[in-house]
Amino acid sequence: MNPSLAVLGLPINASAQQDVDKLILFVHLLMFALFAGWFVYFVYVLIRFNRKRNPKPDYVGAKSHASSYVEGAVALVEAALLFGMAIPIWSKAVAHFPSEKESTVINVIGQQFQWNGWYPGTNGVFVKADPKLVAGDNPFGFDKKDPNYKYNFTVISDLQVPVNKPVVAYISSLDVIHSFACRPLRAMQDAIPGMRIPLHFTPVRIGEYQINCAQLCGISHSRMKGTIKVVTEADYAKWIASKSSAGAGAGSGYE
Repeated sequence: MNPSLAVLGLPINASAQQDVDKLILFVHLLMFALFAGWFVYFVYVLIRFNRKRNPKPDYVGAKSHASSYVEGAVALVEAALLFGMAIPIWSKAVAHFPSEKESTVINVIGQQFQWNGWYPGTNGVFVKADPKLVAGDNPFGFDKKDPNYKYNFTVISDLQVPVNKPVVAYISSLDVIHSFACRPLRAMQDAIPGMRIPLHFTPVRIGEYQINCAQLCGISHSRMKGTIKVVTEADYAKWIASKSSAGAGAGSGYE
């Protein structure tokens, strides 16, 4: 982590997405500048309009249009921040996704109170799924007649991804609204029933990082945790091979 950001108490940054930390630092600096400016103005008002200097009330008030000019300047600065910084950063984050061919693609499905990871397996192709096929032993509606079914697998709350390679995760939910959050990887996205929302990040540090649910989702919300283990490309390939050989549902507890 950049030493200048450590003072903010941010968690370790294991992601290549440094712009998130820079934006947080910029916002803190901006708020400090606003605080200092308003504090100076407050002290000025206390001195300029104290009772001794103004023994008689003035019912006319200020005649200058300086405040209007200041308000206009503030509006222009805010517009510049919006169109010059906020929208471009947002566009970069959501519109310019890495190519799926060059990324690790997984599905992350929130469920009271766990995170399900759905992987395509060694052949890299996801099994077809249909809500009509959902059953007690098939919660994701996998088409068991699909040839890719035997390669796919699911895990509960303990995900793995390779280091130094973009990850594209499609976030969804089986029941209520959840929010997938892994702060060290600077990744957060709401999991909404009926929607499949893409999220991307690039892990750059080998390690194990905690997943939390950042949306109140029920009585055991606080226990809805998991981990993302960032490993080498070789270790990830071995893990995928071992899980894929067990077939769909491996490690999920459903089959």
